[in-house]
Amino acid sequence: MGTPELTRRGFVGRAGLAPLLVSAASVQNAQAAPAGNIDPYAYVDPELAAPLKNWPGGFDAPNAGNLAAMRARDALSPTLSAPELQPRKAKVPGRGGDVAVLIIDPKPAQKNKPAVIYIHGGGYVLGTAGTSVRLAQEIAKSTEGLVVSVDYTLAPEAVFPTSLEQNYAALAWLHKNAGQLGVDAAKIAICGDSAGGGHAAMLAIAARDRKEFAIAFQCLIYPMLDDRTGSTHRVPSHIGHFVWTEAANKFGWSSLLGVPAGSASVPPGSVPARVKDLSGLPPTFIGIGSIDLFCEEDMEYAKRLALSGVSTELFVVPGAYHGFDIVAPDARATVQFKALWQSALRRGLGQQ
Repeated sequence: MGTPELTRRGFVGRAGLAPLLVSAASVQNAQAAPAGNIDPYAYVDPELAAPLKNWPGGFDAPNAGNLAAMRARDALSPTLSAPELQPRKAKVPGRGGDVAVLIIDPKPAQKNKPAVIYIHGGGYVLGTAGTSVRLAQEIAKSTEGLVVSVDYTLAPEAVFPTSLEQNYAALAWLHKNAGQLGVDAAKIAICGDSAGGGHAAMLAIAARDRKEFAIAFQCLIYPMLDDRTGSTHRVPSHIGHFVWTEAANKFGWSSLLGVPAGSASVPPGSVPARVKDLSGLPPTFIGIGSIDLFCEEDMEYAKRLALSGVSTELFVVPGAYHGFDIVAPDARATVQFKALWQSALRRGLGQQ
């Protein structure tokens, strides 16, 4: 697959893929063996398996002991970016102080263009807007719209609702300054991958409940939606075996919530899958791999959205693990997946 893409995703490490880069031998050692000693790669799309086996450094789960080191590696990671879509740094006002954002505007002179609030991934504990700039640029290029990427404060230093309020501040700023930015306020979408998808889902729920700022569409790329996955709800052993595991999920959610993942009670609005009423949310695209840890929770969320009257598109990629599009950027599954979510996002912005 050539040289791995070294940005995109606050998932970290020198590869931009997860809090997960540690030793080369850890790809299999960090995971629990599937029942019956079945080769875990038997469930993987063959085109996605080879780059996974050869991924430099392997994968491991974040925890309190290695989090600082992972963030340090993330900070040193080179950022690949499209030179024609260089972001500019800005700060927007928020309840707890200014919020740092990156702004990408492929057509600064254009009026009434669409806009997207992009929220990076990283298990709620890793990543920055800078390490995920490549995806923000892809969104800007695909939609020909302005993109605001939020550099929210990570957990566990900041527990819920700090990051939600920062993401909401970016949405509010974009709406209030839409005319000055050349943006059509009726064409503002939100998009996030992994934990960023979880943040985007939280933001959509908050915006619906507060009734201040409209969201035209939400694009959720293998979103992290349910703290109970891997804690009080276990998944089959071939699910979540690669890249993002049950252990990683418990740590990420516990860090964000300030209480153990799977607790009987969590802060209201913090876990999208636990929100009882999903009606009135914006039209939604959800994309997920069939062996991603989040597969069941994402399918269930899509089902509940549809039953609540929300226009919902769900796409499940056969044999795809978490972050497969980063690990195997040239695979047919990745090309198809990107084309689908980008097309859905454009439609959600009224572009086709």
